[in-house]
Amino acid sequence: MRSPKLVKSIYLVYLFKAMTNSKLSWTEHPVTVLLIDDQPMIGEAVRRMLEPETDITFHYCSDPAVAIPKALEVAPTVILQDLVMPDIDGLLLLRFFRAHPATKDVPMIVLSSKEEPKIKAEAFSLGANDYLVKLPDKVELIARIRYHSKGYISLLQRNEAYQEIQNYSNKLENSNELIRRVFGRYLSDEIVANLLETPEGLKLGGERRKISILTSDLRGFTSLSEKLSPEEVLKILNFYLGFMADVITQYQGTIDEFMGDGILVLFGAPTPRVDDAVRAVACAVAMQLAMVPVNEQMKQWGLSPLEMGIGINTGEVVVGNIGSEKRTKYGVVGSQINLTYRIESYTTGGQILISESTLKEAGSIVKIEGQKQVTPKGVNQPINIYEVGGISGEYNLFLSKAEEEFFPLRETIKIQYSIVEGKDVSDTAFLGNLVELSAKGALIRRDSVGGCPLALSNIKLNLVVPDQATASEDVYAKVLDIAQNGSFYIQFTTKPIHVAAHLDAIYKSISVKSKVA
Repeated sequence: MRSPKLVKSIYLVYLFKAMTNSKLSWTEHPVTVLLIDDQPMIGEAVRRMLEPETDITFHYCSDPAVAIPKALEVAPTVILQDLVMPDIDGLLLLRFFRAHPATKDVPMIVLSSKEEPKIKAEAFSLGANDYLVKLPDKVELIARIRYHSKGYISLLQRNEAYQEIQNYSNKLENSNELIRRVFGRYLSDEIVANLLETPEGLKLGGERRKISILTSDLRGFTSLSEKLSPEEVLKILNFYLGFMADVITQYQGTIDEFMGDGILVLFGAPTPRVDDAVRAVACAVAMQLAMVPVNEQMKQWGLSPLEMGIGINTGEVVVGNIGSEKRTKYGVVGSQINLTYRIESYTTGGQILISESTLKEAGSIVKIEGQKQVTPKGVNQPINIYEVGGISGEYNLFLSKAEEEFFPLRETIKIQYSIVEGKDVSDTAFLGNLVELSAKGALIRRDSVGGCPLALSNIKLNLVVPDQATASEDVYAKVLDIAQNGSFYIQFTTKPIHVAAHLDAIYKSISVKSKVA
């Protein structure tokens, strides 16, 4: 019967082999006896005792000087060694056997002509496994040979099992490392780790879970990208997304998807934590703060600064593996995802908007700058959304928010504008005038009856000015608030270079004069 350790080793190797569809096999070690004795008569006597035992192989060495080389040659499972020999002391030879790596574990049975307790004790202290007075009884000798050989063979097989486990473990680790290197670029470390630790997680399907969802988007990047080469666009995107990915990883968010210049991040999947909503808000603030170094690089490249809007929502979704057996994606499904996108669509550049459910989960450490009630597409009832100015507690992150100051224009600027519905620009155009200007926005007064956009909606406008290059370029803006007398405030989301230069020059002129006055 195999030892429990050997059985466990065999079982583990069996599992490894089953995983790789390999055939389970073990090295068969026959019982092999090596007798070392200077008297050929003893050698012959032992040979005759063992001759009927067909499963036992016998080898004899009369010269103790070549005993170790002989042992290396025949690989015995047990060694019988005389204690008294003319050329070398038996106890010294025993020391040599135990010192050699190849024979240190081979069972040693010392043969002696005397039954002396002191010699026995010394032999055992030097590593002997057994002690027999020669010539022993045939039945006893064979029994001891089989007993010691069986234990040694079990040791060899256990060592082989451990080595095989180590080999498979190394192969598995190499495979895992390859998976980490390859898929780590496309999946978060957390998802890769989960798949490696629990391969059943690769199965299609999912589970319902409450998570916090963050989505971000660059304002006006589509218009900017149309004026740049594909290589330049890719350079900007990779730089920006690299910065954001580092921040998201720091706050233990799972990047579910890069969608052009947009990012979808999960907090609570695949691993739920009690502070998912808090980390989502802290991550959003950190992402907005990270736009400072991003825009420093944009300035060095001679490009306009980027602005990002972020929306966060908390609710129940189904998380898991989506797709087919051949192609699978870890992701989320549910109306709460769509609501998150809707919330983000209400943001202006540099703004963070969160749902009421996220605010309740995150708690009072979130600094709220304002509140709006909106009715997103696909939602029956109005919902409250909140503008985040920072988060206290252990994070202590806050956005610097300067109050937007509007200055009246000495000469209004005529414009033509259309309301953007979803991603489509309405065919109906309305006339109006820019009557006030700020660093990032303007106050528009309508000339037409109708054409008053809703708060937080988007418009496309064109300046009606003598400069045809400026007039022909499209400007995009978000409606911030509705004012009196058919007017409304906007914040520019996309300003082409010519328009930006024209409006910036006007703003600097009127702001300086207003402050002097």
